[in-house]
Amino acid sequence: MPFGEVVCGSPGSGKSTYCYGKHQLFTALNRPISVVNLDPANDNIPYPCAIDVSQLITLKDVMVEHGLGPNGGMLYCMEYLEANFDWLEDRLRELGKDAYVLFDLPGQVELSTNHDSVKNIVHKLTKSGFRLAAVHLCDAHYVTDAPKYISVLMLSLRAMLHLELPHVNVLSKVDLIAQYGDLDFNLDFYTEVQDLSYLENALSSSTPRFKALNLAICSLIEDYGLVGFETLAVEDKDSMLHLMHVIDKATGCVFVPPPDAQQPEGTFDAHDAPSSQRPNAYGLFTSAAATIQGPKSDVRDVQERWVDAREEWDAWENAQWRREGQTVQEAAQKSKIRQRSTGEKT
Repeated sequence: MPFGEVVCGSPGSGKSTYCYGKHQLFTALNRPISVVNLDPANDNIPYPCAIDVSQLITLKDVMVEHGLGPNGGMLYCMEYLEANFDWLEDRLRELGKDAYVLFDLPGQVELSTNHDSVKNIVHKLTKSGFRLAAVHLCDAHYVTDAPKYISVLMLSLRAMLHLELPHVNVLSKVDLIAQYGDLDFNLDFYTEVQDLSYLENALSSSTPRFKALNLAICSLIEDYGLVGFETLAVEDKDSMLHLMHVIDKATGCVFVPPPDAQQPEGTFDAHDAPSSQRPNAYGLFTSAAATIQGPKSDVRDVQERWVDAREEWDAWENAQWRREGQTVQEAAQKSKIRQRSTGEKT
């Protein structure tokens, strides 16, 4: 059964960077992964692309041929992809039944909040056997401004209701959040979407005319009670691993390592059947069903790392990297000495 992620978010939220980082992480973990570019305007793709929608249609060609603007042309491209879904389905079938696929969507937010083409494509993918989760990226600097934070909450809620998928909202670029000023509250207030009435003063001071409207919007978000956020610093290994566990839990994906993997004895079946036919009870109960634990799994640790004590953590990590580099150099030198000594003996 193939699994995957529908990566959406506003322009500049870090979708392509996240896909590239996820590809690097899975490659290091020896997990199969394929990235599908569904943005017909994306000319500079940073990641290895298994399927590129520009082979079917490009935004530039649509704008020239039909005289449309960027937004209208993008909607046309998505409608064209929906009408030619068999083109995408044939190429996805070539990736195999055990594929893990990232679908990198365009940055136009109306595609994941209002327009039906992406929603219909997602439904067709689920009917074809994909177990998908929506990963909605939002720039973390929005939490430093109350009106922007409320707008991000509304956007995330609308995307959740529209796509109808297991949904993981992510505050990306959390490692840069300190550059935009101090937070009015601790980071967990924003990730857990706690009592929004505490934002009343900040909202009323910026737009006093719309005080009643602001309170009504906050009440609407709290009534649904659906929105929450994970954090992401794409260059931080622990942050990427934590988000990987969250998404695996949302999709129900339990990775089955290959038979020759160095795993504790008895944790998985080592016969040569395909991974989809080899049960992994150990992975099920330690990953999918258990509480997610580990570095950066608690938002208070994230705040300490990137907000409260960033300089101290940077200094500690640099010292660790230097120590690791010295260890690697010493091991390489010892290996050269052994090779020389064995060569002299022979």
